[in-house]
Amino acid sequence: MRLFAALLSLVLLAAMPAVPAGAQDNSGVKGLFLLTDYPAVTVRPGTTTTINLRLRNYALPPERFTLTVGGVPQGWTVTVLGGGQPAGAAMVATNDSTTLQLRLDVPANAAMGTQNLTVSAKGQSTELSLPVAVTLAKDLPAKLALEPELPSLRGTAKSNFEYQLKIKNDSGRNLVVALAAQAPQNFETSFTEQYGSQELSSLPVEAGQSKTVKLKVRPPSTIGASRYPVSVKASAEDASADATVALEISGQPRLSMAGRDGVLSARAEAGKEASIPIVVTNTGTAAADEIELTSSAPSGWKISFEPKTIDRIAPGANKEVQALVTPPDKAIAGDYAPTFNAAARGETASTQFRVAVGVSTVWGAIGIGIIAIALLIMVGAVARFGRR
Repeated sequence: MRLFAALLSLVLLAAMPAVPAGAQDNSGVKGLFLLTDYPAVTVRPGTTTTINLRLRNYALPPERFTLTVGGVPQGWTVTVLGGGQPAGAAMVATNDSTTLQLRLDVPANAAMGTQNLTVSAKGQSTELSLPVAVTLAKDLPAKLALEPELPSLRGTAKSNFEYQLKIKNDSGRNLVVALAAQAPQNFETSFTEQYGSQELSSLPVEAGQSKTVKLKVRPPSTIGASRYPVSVKASAEDASADATVALEISGQPRLSMAGRDGVLSARAEAGKEASIPIVVTNTGTAAADEIELTSSAPSGWKISFEPKTIDRIAPGANKEVQALVTPPDKAIAGDYAPTFNAAARGETASTQFRVAVGVSTVWGAIGIGIIAIALLIMVGAVARFGRR
């Protein structure tokens, strides 16, 4: 019995007519309606205002309607628009709506007060009317809102900080909004388009609309770890809006290398180890840890460091290490330029030393002896053969 009831339910569901996508449950509403979201508006003399209208058909056959506007004051120009063009008639399909616009061109010398307009739509069987109250008033004060999406960002002194700022024009007229930012000394600031690189000093914002711009802040590379506020201001005519964003800058080590007392030269002897003092300094705002020392030198050279790794250098401090340099045994006398490097978690430093290599005195003595022997042989040969 239960199986039979289930099969019967499936058959009844399959036999039901499908509901078209987007169809609305109108709860029995039937008829034609001429609607607007704002039946009473305030405008300024000498401006053009547009009011959105809708002609709505609930469950009635399509019908053609002639559109007119009554109660138009002298000197005003009032036009019904459809699809952006002047429209004298409109037709709306069953269970559908047609969008219209009522454009008001108010002369600059129009008298203050309220004017009552009547928008009419007349068909063969139905006539609709919509009263619209238009009040003329002086300029309303401009009103702006400025809201940062992420008001606080964190990074190092090498980071570029970018903030998304939403500017909203809550005025009844279009505005050109000027942008300004006040940051700590030596900070660089600039405004750009939200999805572009063009720098801005101002931008137009339509009445009731909003736009998003990007504020770029670049701190100086030597800035200390702290929190730094940046004040942002948007202004137009007699209106302004302010906001504050912040940079949370964490410390960053900065390494440098030099010889003792700033000397960048040394002497070495071919085949013998020479010790060169190297001073590694941290001029950054955070400690440098696990600083590894390396080098690059001409072929055949041997270079090591004592110690090979520096555990830690505090901000503003330095440590001295010894570079143990051994030129090849057969190195030619002259100046050479090995490079010493220091690296700590992405922070690097390097310096080039001039190393003057001299030849061993033993080899110098041997050379002199060879020259002396050659001279004696030459003198003996001249004495012996010269007599003949």
